[in-house]
Amino acid sequence: MDIRHLTYFIEVAKYKSFTEASKSLHLSQSTISKVVKDLEDELNVELIDRSTKKIDLTEAGEIVLAEGEVIMESLNDLSVNLYDLMNLKKGKIKIGIPPVIGFLFFPKIIKGFNNLYPDIKLKITEDDSKKVQQDVRDGRLDLGVVILPVDDKEFDSVPLVDEQLALFVHHSHPFAQKEKVEMKELEHETFILFKQALFHSLIVQECQRAGFQPKIAYEISEWGFISEMIAENLGISICPKPIEKKFDPELIKAIPIVNPTFPWKLGLISKKKKKPSPAVREFIHYLSDNAPF
Repeated sequence: MDIRHLTYFIEVAKYKSFTEASKSLHLSQSTISKVVKDLEDELNVELIDRSTKKIDLTEAGEIVLAEGEVIMESLNDLSVNLYDLMNLKKGKIKIGIPPVIGFLFFPKIIKGFNNLYPDIKLKITEDDSKKVQQDVRDGRLDLGVVILPVDDKEFDSVPLVDEQLALFVHHSHPFAQKEKVEMKELEHETFILFKQALFHSLIVQECQRAGFQPKIAYEISEWGFISEMIAENLGISICPKPIEKKFDPELIKAIPIVNPTFPWKLGLISKKKKKPSPAVREFIHYLSDNAPF
């Protein structure tokens, strides 16, 4: 068995079609069919059920596909690492970030890093903190920004943000005159919450611990939209304190929350057992030294 066998078989399995695989690989259908048949003969198993018009994998085929993808990923990692070493830190980095980080910090970070290392390509994926953590664990991402703490047996982490969540209200709201607000005082308020599972559940949980179920009128996935809703005095929101700089200070005020306080700690994580490429190491160092947090 060689890499060509696995490559052709994986393409057929992915498209469930010899025709589509041949288009993807720019080879004749007969060539791909022969290579897959050679692989079956070598392994002495049927990998594809040919009893129907639609291509389906046998149980053996599913096993070869799963293991083959692992092998191909390892080879890709090898290729990327060697490319980085041979081309003075050229390469690519796949990074996952939660939406608020992209909104607040990452454009400036990307620009600064690109200015220093124009040949290192950053691929940014925006997703929920839990999803980012899972994708780093599974190897789909090189790095991720997530809510801390994380399991230090699985991940290496670099602390980036140590802030608080705060209450955001319209300037005409009675709370706008307060220096601080206790959680229990929010019982009768209308909430505008950011639509992110971990963030959402944290706020609901703290409301319940304060003795009430929050009245959630709006769940929104864009921070700018939340700002506009508060500016129209349609409700209150709990957001990371640094987001205050993105809201209109003439219309919206941020107030510290006490009893309890809301810590908001974020860090950059990488998979512990995966050796980072030189490009990834360089980005970790850059973010540690230059992050404006």
